[in-house]
Amino acid sequence: MGSENLTIRPEFVLLGLSSEPGQRKLLFTVFLVMYIVAILGNLLIMLLIIWDAHLHTPMYFFVSHLSLVDACFTSVTVPKMLANLVSEAKTISYAGCLTQMYFFFAFGVTDSFLLAAMAYDRYVAIRNPLHYTSMMSGSLCVGFVASSWIVSHLHSLLHIVLMSRLSFCASREIPHFFCDHQPVLALSCTDTSLIQMLIFTEGALVVLSPFVFIVISYALILVTVLKLPSGSGWRKAFSTCGAHLSVVTLFYGTVIGVYFQPTARYSAEKGRVTTVMYTIVTPMLNPFIYSLRNNDVKGALRRALCRKVETQ
Repeated sequence: MGSENLTIRPEFVLLGLSSEPGQRKLLFTVFLVMYIVAILGNLLIMLLIIWDAHLHTPMYFFVSHLSLVDACFTSVTVPKMLANLVSEAKTISYAGCLTQMYFFFAFGVTDSFLLAAMAYDRYVAIRNPLHYTSMMSGSLCVGFVASSWIVSHLHSLLHIVLMSRLSFCASREIPHFFCDHQPVLALSCTDTSLIQMLIFTEGALVVLSPFVFIVISYALILVTVLKLPSGSGWRKAFSTCGAHLSVVTLFYGTVIGVYFQPTARYSAEKGRVTTVMYTIVTPMLNPFIYSLRNNDVKGALRRALCRKVETQ
């Protein structure tokens, strides 16, 4: 290949979700509303948990960090996507692409580990309700959260270091709305077998180990629930775990479907659609699924509003 067709530090072009002007305006409006709802919803949950002492429990400690990660996770990709929908210049620099990819990996894996920590929290709450507070101590909760952040950033750093060593051919067009690693790998002229192997080994270990932990936790929860003598106990247990289980299914179903396949089998159209689900839809729904339908959070919201009215 001639040197004119090879570049080490390219400027990429993000093709986005659609090139039709009419569709782009509609998509901009829809995703802007979804992004605002996601940010405001997650910020509201964080503020309520910080403000209300009734929510200073291990479960809501994890929920507050999940809300923080979700707000950051959706902010990695959506603002750039919105800017590209209203602009003719859809370029992103090489450094900007790697930076976006780094934080996308980091926040996504942190989200995964927090979901695993919440599954363990639900298991302890159902299995040992009388010893829940002592078993889920503050130091253990902090350890879970700190480990989630550390492991996710080390994982992300490893992948970005390898991605930074790639060279790219003449094509600079990424058929996606952000710098996802599969379409970027497809543009590389460098041998990507090492990165592919890393994705299916270390990547699978980091992403799937929390999923396996969640499955084991719910298997133990099911065994515990089946031993409960009353139907009310069953209903309480399922209401406690139902929301978490539904989000876990949505999150991991889309992640596994997109990332754990060879680059040659990667479908840009499928990748864009499924990525929208866990980068925008899931962070937007999490505040409603986890918290705003919860009586404790609704009570905290009423107390906050009442105090505001009394102050005025």
